[in-house]
Amino acid sequence: MPTCRDSKLFIKDLHFDEVPVRIYLPKVPSATKRRGVIFFHGGCGMFGSIRSHERICRCIARKSDSVVVSVGYHLSPEHKYPAQTLDCLTATVQFLKTAENYGVDPDRIIVCGDSAGGTYTASVCQELVNRRDIPKIRAQVLIYPFLQALNFNLPSYQKNAFIAFLSRKRVVRFILKYLNKDGSMKEAILAGSHVPESINLKYRKWINPDLIPEIFKLGYKPPLPTSFLSQVHEETKELFETRLSPLLAEDAVVCRLPDTCIITCEHDVLRDDGLLYKKRLEDNNVKVTWYHMEEGFH
Repeated sequence: MPTCRDSKLFIKDLHFDEVPVRIYLPKVPSATKRRGVIFFHGGCGMFGSIRSHERICRCIARKSDSVVVSVGYHLSPEHKYPAQTLDCLTATVQFLKTAENYGVDPDRIIVCGDSAGGTYTASVCQELVNRRDIPKIRAQVLIYPFLQALNFNLPSYQKNAFIAFLSRKRVVRFILKYLNKDGSMKEAILAGSHVPESINLKYRKWINPDLIPEIFKLGYKPPLPTSFLSQVHEETKELFETRLSPLLAEDAVVCRLPDTCIITCEHDVLRDDGLLYKKRLEDNNVKVTWYHMEEGFH
């Protein structure tokens, strides 16, 4: 859709290596180079667009006096996973390389995203930690992100299982649809039957209800043991990739991540993903700012 006029912003539609982007540039001249914000919209990788997040991107550009790049990554199922993450990575690298063309200080660029956009934010930052040919990301902002597909029985999943808009069952249904997998595996994945014991043991140190603060575990009941289903595991191995489950990244990667802001909502099945990533980052001496919306929904 065409851009709308804005009295305070110049708005341009461009492509970064075939990835659509919309750039919001403040009209008021700046004596110094501005900060940059790369924004990835939410929508489970299947919904949403530059247009759907137009208002939030304009608001960020105006309020922070920053240049905002909204990324219109290609959606599933027409563009199969991991096309979405790769598009976000491509757009990020391109902007880091050309930031000065837009009056942006390349050392003051953050990456930001909501929901699945938060997943892509975490993934992109992880994939860039070893790049030396481009400027480093200054910070990442994760707004109620999805960060792991191993455990759908964490306290927040139990507490908010039937919350409108993003229920526990809907999360898994969306993931399977996003990956173009058979939806009949939903119940097995909800039960945890897709995870072999070896993987459970390996990642228990990072994905575990015991790591959630007690204040967030009121009413929590440990799930009953379930049988491992090897066929479901084989069909859904993508769930264990760090591009889909950034919480599974090794400490050698996590310790090199940029300063982080994490926003969580109380009435959100994904709340505990944010809490667990917060702990992982802090354990690896990454500076974290955390904002929790007690009355907030996904």
